[in-house]
Amino acid sequence: MHPFDRRRASFRCCLHSRKSFLRANLNILLVIVMCSGSSKAQDYVSQLQTAAITDGKSALGHWGTDPDNYTMWSSHSNRLIPVYTFGTRRGGSGVDLNDYIGPNSVYRSKSGVRRIYGRVPDKTVHKHANWMDQTNIADIQRAAAAAGRKHIFIVVFDGMDWTTTRLAAIHNQGAVTYSEGRGTGTHLQNYNADGTTQFGLMVTSPHNEGTETDSTTQTVNNPGGTVPGGYDPNSGGTAPWLPPVDSSYLLGKPADGQPLHAYTDSASSATSMCAGIKTYNNAIGVGPSGEQLSSVAHELQQDGFAVGVVSSVPISHATPAAAYAHNVARKDYQDIARDMLGLPSVSHPNIALPGLDVVIGGGYGEVTDEATTQGNNFEKGNLYLADSDLKRLAVQNAGRYLTAVRESGKCGERILKQAAHQAAADGRRLLGFFGVGEYHGHLPFQTADGDYSPVRGRAENPEKYSEADLNENPNLAQMTEAALTVLSSRPTGFWLLVEAGDADWANHDNSFDNSIGAVNSGDAAVKVITDWVDTNSNWRESVLIVTADHGHLFHLTSPELLIDPTTAKCTK
Repeated sequence: MHPFDRRRASFRCCLHSRKSFLRANLNILLVIVMCSGSSKAQDYVSQLQTAAITDGKSALGHWGTDPDNYTMWSSHSNRLIPVYTFGTRRGGSGVDLNDYIGPNSVYRSKSGVRRIYGRVPDKTVHKHANWMDQTNIADIQRAAAAAGRKHIFIVVFDGMDWTTTRLAAIHNQGAVTYSEGRGTGTHLQNYNADGTTQFGLMVTSPHNEGTETDSTTQTVNNPGGTVPGGYDPNSGGTAPWLPPVDSSYLLGKPADGQPLHAYTDSASSATSMCAGIKTYNNAIGVGPSGEQLSSVAHELQQDGFAVGVVSSVPISHATPAAAYAHNVARKDYQDIARDMLGLPSVSHPNIALPGLDVVIGGGYGEVTDEATTQGNNFEKGNLYLADSDLKRLAVQNAGRYLTAVRESGKCGERILKQAAHQAAADGRRLLGFFGVGEYHGHLPFQTADGDYSPVRGRAENPEKYSEADLNENPNLAQMTEAALTVLSSRPTGFWLLVEAGDADWANHDNSFDNSIGAVNSGDAAVKVITDWVDTNSNWRESVLIVTADHGHLFHLTSPELLIDPTTAKCTK
């Protein structure tokens, strides 16, 4: 069925249903009228978001477990997370997703669960488990490399669970087209990679929460922490589209008699997906006792692959960091950046890691005189990449990176593209450093309408971007293009991680307007990758994994309310 036909079919408009909709959304319509003089007046989704914040509740849905409190919960959850793969179906042993789901799920046996957690967490074994584990994401990448795949991609939408994707899909299609499974409405859902795409679910719970560490000494003080990981499907649900028996369980607040399992942070989850080992929340490329791990990027680099990371948030944040760096604490940003860029660090003081071939992301502009989380060797200045390190990395200072840094009055897309082509031509590495310092160095947030004008979420003051912020920063898709320009110039193959980090920031802020925009901006980066494969390679020599490191907990109770009634088409 054509999307426009689906959209018409979803709105069989009898007068009664339209009147019911208007009565249910009177407060939303009042907000639209009150805001009619603003640039966002015709943006229906932003008005839904504004009304939800103003009223403290919304007929559309709510964050957390209380329907009458729209902003009840702002952190992560232990929900099952979608996994979309391309180039895997019938891709061979360890590459095909069926090797990890259904009868092959590690969660069907005590021995399998013990292998990944080091123990058997309470109520985590399930004889009908159809889900994989986040460590299997690393297994797929390693199997793909062993099978001779030349191009391996992983795109991590930080904080994007099944409901987050569905919000974007409904908005994009102007219709509610699915209520379970993979769904349609974004490129990552619709694209079939010549029939090689697959869909599954995974557990993201960590080894544990509550491990205490010391950034200066790089030590773990209490291995095992305080709260163990695990997943109880009888409490959390056997699929993310099914109502959980106990929503509080997903938030680490189970009902009496139910198991307490930690939900993951981005550091632990990214480490598991890149190194294949469960670890504690806060860990960057290290195991439960702080032992340094070998990641997929390390192993492929040793085999001659070029390796790179791209992120819409600071370059040394958890997801890109865990792909390559070693640190017991995720907020030791400057040392993490040193590992990523091949400089001596607190973890590698004498012999530095080789460094990534491409690093492009945010972090520019946030400066501070102190950072207690970064140990004794913190240098005042930029929080994420020490100013002295940025200087000595540059080619003009005998460094190994051609650098593209946000510059006043210069088009960010243009200077990054030029640097990428020059790096490819000269056989150089590439470092791109952009962002909005006022907002912790991330790129500007795209909203559901494709604009960059966030309205209020949980935070009292929404972000506001200047013309310079928008002009002087590339977007995530453009960063991905630049990375591919450099990596694809290497003859031996390459590995690339792309993080759409703004989905997590949007969900922490309880803003589905920003969340939809984040999914779509990340989806554009996915399309850059699939277009590159279609043009320059094929799905027999390429593998792409699109997933998230964890979810949040938005209950979408009335999905039809997300559709603008003024643009809906009526059919008999």
